[in-house]
Amino acid sequence: MEVSDTSSRLRIDDRGLAALLLGQQNRNLKQLERLLRVRVSSRGSELFIEGDPLRVELAQRLLEQLLELLREGYPLYPPDIDYAVRILSADSRARLKDVFLDTIFVSFRKKIISPKSLAQKSYIDAIRGNDVVFGIGPAGTGKTYLAMAMAVSFLMQKEVSRIVLVRPAVEAGEKLGFLPGDLVEKVNPYLRPLYDALYDMLGFEKGQGLIEKGVVEVAPLAFMRGRTLNDAFVILDEAQNTTPEQMKMFLTRLGFGSRAVVTGDLTQTDLPMGKASGLIEAVQVLKGVERIAFNYFSDADVVRHPIVQAIVQAYDRAGLKKAKEN
Repeated sequence: MEVSDTSSRLRIDDRGLAALLLGQQNRNLKQLERLLRVRVSSRGSELFIEGDPLRVELAQRLLEQLLELLREGYPLYPPDIDYAVRILSADSRARLKDVFLDTIFVSFRKKIISPKSLAQKSYIDAIRGNDVVFGIGPAGTGKTYLAMAMAVSFLMQKEVSRIVLVRPAVEAGEKLGFLPGDLVEKVNPYLRPLYDALYDMLGFEKGQGLIEKGVVEVAPLAFMRGRTLNDAFVILDEAQNTTPEQMKMFLTRLGFGSRAVVTGDLTQTDLPMGKASGLIEAVQVLKGVERIAFNYFSDADVVRHPIVQAIVQAYDRAGLKKAKEN
């Protein structure tokens, strides 16, 4: 049975809000049409939506909620249209205000850092309410960046006195011994993504100043042995490259007033063949432990360039095909 197209109408009384919603040269509407496969036209203060009934209903709900965000002063950017479509497509009862207006931190460039998916919102809420949180999923889902934003927010609000950023220095193609410099210089390339996120939020001068004062420490995982970290926000990145012994060592470094976020992608381990991942074991061992939360991301949560989501999906399909063949 073929379902005929339907139409809907949305009236916008505020011309300023209408201009922001439509975007420059109707860019936002064109993006909405492409994502939802509907037709949207504007006449005066009204928008007309035509197409499949379910898609029209979703588009109407989306536009109404985007208007609410604009009324709250939210700066709407083209990528937000994509995120909003994903959120409401996944859960029609979701409220974009609850996600996009949950400001974590405002960077030195006045960029508002907030969740862009339901999984990111759950992740942020989990960090606020637990001592240890695991963020597990593919590249580009904001696991590390949001953890960093939360760490900086906690530091600025004086809920912790320092930030400790940790990564395992696992050799992936190049032997550490072949790289120039002393040990710190050898492992610095592995820690670069953590520096980049810190500088993106605070600016180079402020970020570097905090590092020099010891308020922010960026270190390889091996440097954590024997330490107790009190009153700290600790992030372990690329945790899929830890061994079970290293993961246990890291988690037992936490002292009073501290919390930890552990991020990783179970499909991207660089450990030697046959070596077990500490992240995989932690998921199994710590499940159900009070004050420890596990948050999982999928390709639907990728918030980088749209091509990244397509790449993740392509590799997932290839992995499934290979698993079936074996």
